[in-house]
Amino acid sequence: MELDPANAYAAIQNGFDQLYVLGVSYSLSFIGAVVLLVVGYMVAGLVERSVAGGLKHIHGFDLTLTRFLAAVSRYAVLIFVGVMVLGQFGVQTASIIAAIGAAGLAIGLALQGTLQNIAAGIMLLVLRPFRIGEEIEVGAISGLVEEIGLFATRLRTAEGVFLLAPNSTLWNQPVRNYTRNGMRRNDIVVTVADAGVVVDAENRLLAVAAADARVRKKPAPTAFVSELGEGAIKITLRYWTSAGDFVSTKAELTEKVVSHFRKPEGAEQ
Repeated sequence: MELDPANAYAAIQNGFDQLYVLGVSYSLSFIGAVVLLVVGYMVAGLVERSVAGGLKHIHGFDLTLTRFLAAVSRYAVLIFVGVMVLGQFGVQTASIIAAIGAAGLAIGLALQGTLQNIAAGIMLLVLRPFRIGEEIEVGAISGLVEEIGLFATRLRTAEGVFLLAPNSTLWNQPVRNYTRNGMRRNDIVVTVADAGVVVDAENRLLAVAAADARVRKKPAPTAFVSELGEGAIKITLRYWTSAGDFVSTKAELTEKVVSHFRKPEGAEQ
């Protein structure tokens, strides 16, 4: 079969015409996509800065949560721009959104424990049961809070050990915050064998507490009989001090009480 030059030329010409139409059409789409990407990137940065700036003006709002929400807003804008760019090339955005939703669901199921930590971290940052620099105890976890992250909280134990606790563990249990209220109470108990020295023992304990400037005057320290036993009477010295002085005051006052009650007419702790 002989090739007709006229038909061949017409077919080639038709092919070039179609390529030209496609080139013009997709070049416009490409230019539009580039413009969308540039503008979207700028808008995403502007939204991130606006959210961060607005949240920083809220008194007491945590810096970590501010950065997280600002980053989320930025990526939300970028995802929206990405969907619009794909739409420029004729891709069905409905199917893209459905695919993103399905992928998000799959990732959420795979990272369920991690997402629990993130949700707990957000709640900890919003409700603030503890802050950086405070001493806490949550179940078997205790120490000084050094950093509150979205996934975990870093603490330093009393022994100076590094401790990284998952946020979900800290959120799902009662929190003991030894620093938050500013004051802490302590009891020092001594035992005497003779009821005749009870008043003298109480006066000695109160004198020890009054001599220490770290002991609060309000509420005033008290000394009282806390337990009666066979041949033994327990007397308790109860006092308040600032949370920061609690450990040192407890140790030094205990030592002073022991020194006072080493005398034969007194009693031992």
